[in-house]
Amino acid sequence: MAPSADHANPGLSAERLARIRSLPTAELHLHIEGTLEPDMVFELAERNGVPVPFESLEDLRSRYRFHDLQSFLDLYYECMSVLRTRDDFRALGERYLQRAHEQGVRHVEIFFDAQAHTVRGVDAEDVLDGLLDALRPAEQKGITGGLILSFLRDRPVQEAMDTLESLAHRTDDVLGVGLDSAEVGYPPELFVPVFARAKELGLHRVSHAGEEGPPSYIWDALDLLGAERIDHGVRALEDPELIDRLRRERVPLTVCPLSNVRLAVVSDLAEHPIMELLDQGILATVNSDDPAYFGGHLGDNLAGLVEAFGLHDETLERLARNSVEASFASERRKAELNALVDDWTESVAATR
Repeated sequence: MAPSADHANPGLSAERLARIRSLPTAELHLHIEGTLEPDMVFELAERNGVPVPFESLEDLRSRYRFHDLQSFLDLYYECMSVLRTRDDFRALGERYLQRAHEQGVRHVEIFFDAQAHTVRGVDAEDVLDGLLDALRPAEQKGITGGLILSFLRDRPVQEAMDTLESLAHRTDDVLGVGLDSAEVGYPPELFVPVFARAKELGLHRVSHAGEEGPPSYIWDALDLLGAERIDHGVRALEDPELIDRLRRERVPLTVCPLSNVRLAVVSDLAEHPIMELLDQGILATVNSDDPAYFGGHLGDNLAGLVEAFGLHDETLERLARNSVEASFASERRKAELNALVDDWTESVAATR
């Protein structure tokens, strides 16, 4: 288990916490590499004969204190060096899906950073197939979803294009493309050709923007990359005209509250802007980002918000329905997910 994989909620009863974690949701901002917990780092390091710069589990856990995005990324890439085989990615995916199911996730659109693995000699198709090996059987347990190929914005643009082309024959197995990693200094405009090619291939397009970067990065992600969703996007509130556009066009923001606290985007959950975004009519959703590093999975993020803001069940229901609307699930699957939310709402009402 991660050093802080379960967010502490001393102000919530066990019954209330269980109810929050049973809320059916769609998770739309989840980096599969960010679900790699310390025990699995050591397990895979031993299995694959990969040396790691950590003396013990306790030593690794002690490093989960970040002061900005880059300090997190440094550890993130060190840990993922143990991922080498198709079976490693299958095991990683299975562990995440089990935890996610326990916290109410019923649809997930998973980011994977193929470049972070191909530069180490891992075949991109082994990454893809390993994750598919985990995701396909999960449908029998009630979780649907897909995979989003995310490009590392702090690596060469041509490398991103080459990675996309290497999987162009597998578009039936890829839901879309995204853009992540260090944001400042790597504006969306750099990746216009890559996203244009993704559009030609019929893939959905999303982009991290407005976490560290300014609101202008959100504008550019929408206008230059054709992004259908903005990942993070919390700095949109600095630009009233942008907020008007996001509200008018129903552009989803995949917000990650515990991540924002751990990376010092906000100093405390009570200062998180998600309630202001909702009050402004923005299609905001709650997600876990990198749960092994940031203090919990999706249900834990919701529980943290309930504790910080005293959210009512009606707000939780709204967040769940937002996640369904913002997903790339089929209309049939969206109807099924909304029916699950209906069931949750009815069960909650029956207990009042």
